[in-house]
Amino acid sequence: MQDSPIFLPLREQRERLRAGTLTATALAEAAIAAYQQRGKHDHAYLTWNGEQALAMAKAADAVLAQGGDAGALMGMTVSIKDIYAVTGLPTYAGSSQRLPKRWERPGPVVSALLKQLPSVMGKTHSVEFAFGGLGTNAHWGAPRNPWDAHQHRTPGGSSSGAGVSLVGGTASLALGTDTAGSVRIPASMTGVVGLKTTAGRWSTEQIVPLSSTLDTPGLLARRVDDLAFAFDALDGGLSGQDDRMPATPTLAGLTFGVPETFFWDDCSPGIAETVRGAIKQLEAAGARIVTLELPGIDEAYELFKLGGVAAPELAAFLNTELPEMIDSLDPNVAARVKAADDMPAWEYVRRRTVLDSLAASAAARMADVDAVLTPTVAITPPTIESLQPEGAYPKANMHALRNTVIANFLGLCALTLPVGKDAAGMPVGLQVLAGPWQDASLLAIGQAIENELGSGLEILGQPPAI
Repeated sequence: MQDSPIFLPLREQRERLRAGTLTATALAEAAIAAYQQRGKHDHAYLTWNGEQALAMAKAADAVLAQGGDAGALMGMTVSIKDIYAVTGLPTYAGSSQRLPKRWERPGPVVSALLKQLPSVMGKTHSVEFAFGGLGTNAHWGAPRNPWDAHQHRTPGGSSSGAGVSLVGGTASLALGTDTAGSVRIPASMTGVVGLKTTAGRWSTEQIVPLSSTLDTPGLLARRVDDLAFAFDALDGGLSGQDDRMPATPTLAGLTFGVPETFFWDDCSPGIAETVRGAIKQLEAAGARIVTLELPGIDEAYELFKLGGVAAPELAAFLNTELPEMIDSLDPNVAARVKAADDMPAWEYVRRRTVLDSLAASAAARMADVDAVLTPTVAITPPTIESLQPEGAYPKANMHALRNTVIANFLGLCALTLPVGKDAAGMPVGLQVLAGPWQDASLLAIGQAIENELGSGLEILGQPPAI
């Protein structure tokens, strides 16, 4: 499967497309072939767009043949999470009903992407209204984690189909969103890389909201360098920032903070050991490792367990924009939305004030290091069956989100990359945290880490055949 041109680094795809040794049509056809082979099994897509994607690819090839160039992502295969509005494709946001037509008008992120003439392979599954970290969905079912051929394990959520689309060979780049870990958890659980941008850097307009204050668009890919390439292609037109991707630093010039507590608690067998082994390898390569505890993480997590601010913000959106959909919500989503109904306004304001204060403290602390390293997700991807008993889902969901939500609550940008497998044979992610608006520097640091440890394709190999 990895012989497919889909698996080539994005920089190499760009060079070959311009040189005429690769066509956008060949890339789209490879994605379609992969979908035909594994599509029904993997279940990554809610809406498959193969025919239209092939037409888009042929149009890109025609432009390239005439010496035209629409941008770095031209002709490349992309999957888009089904909470982004995309021209000509329905939006369900993981719900049982198609959302009104206005949710098919693209916002800034999708518009910036489409201007570069990629091939949009389809819209990937999401947890309903992106409100969950495991990837389950009562209406549409959960995509399968490709790393277990025997049991149906969760792929992580809420961008549940994004990582699966990459591993299954139906896309080279995936758009997701991250409110409490919804890019990083599926990336970690499926063995790919994921970037959570700084909140406010990229517009969330025409992305169905979960949390108006915490939602962040994000990217998933197979390599950190692919993330850096795609980020560079999109960021200038979205952020207004002038910080193009810096040169990859040497590990010997980097200082990493590693917390001693919280992130390492109650990890599934093999996770903490694998991440600590990766950190030791970075230290042996010259990186300076220091102990650094992030301020207020226990307070932040306690606030999260109370529902944070996402539950009342989603409740406000649904009651205002889509009240007819409340009665049909996935029970795992409905329970948290209903719990927010009784929250007084003063409590919501208090929570937001606490988070703003914690973010200011964290930004100051992060100035002491180049990045902070932790396990991305503390638990192995659970089986769907194990989530069925009463109380099992909320417990596992909270545990899966514990390490990632801290970045959202503290206003940080964050990256995950695969560093090995746990005792169950499932991928393990290393989370790299940096201060707000340090997204480009974070990706450069991630490239340095990946250059030392190897890419996920090198570390993990291929998933088992279906």
